[in-house]
Amino acid sequence: MQNVYKEAVLTFAGVTGGMITSLFGGCDAALITLLIFMGVDYLTGLVVSAVFKKSKKTENGALESKAGWIGLCKKGITMLIILVGYRLDIVIGSNFIRDAVVIAFIMNETISIIENAGLMGIPVPKAITKAIEILNKKDDEN
Repeated sequence: MQNVYKEAVLTFAGVTGGMITSLFGGCDAALITLLIFMGVDYLTGLVVSAVFKKSKKTENGALESKAGWIGLCKKGITMLIILVGYRLDIVIGSNFIRDAVVIAFIMNETISIIENAGLMGIPVPKAITKAIEILNKKDDEN
């Protein structure tokens, strides 16, 4: 009996995940990169505020649930903007709006991660700053 419930839950999760993925135009390398960077940014933001107490999102620099919630809401809206970009691609018959939006948000998340690293006193390798320049050029081309 327990196997039936497990299979039902896994089937539901698979169907739901597939539907959500198709809404965003598939799960390609760019979208996966963005999702990973969003997670890294959120975690580094937590470390900056909880451990280093240097957050620029709160008055005292410490961890606050409201600031964390606002950050999660912003990331949710980011995903909705990607959804809008993909749907515009479908209507127009193109395939670059979604990619341009995703690349722009990848740049934004990368910059935020670098800022968090700076607040922790971690030096940023030149390879990362070069990658931001490349992404900037790619975004301008789109």
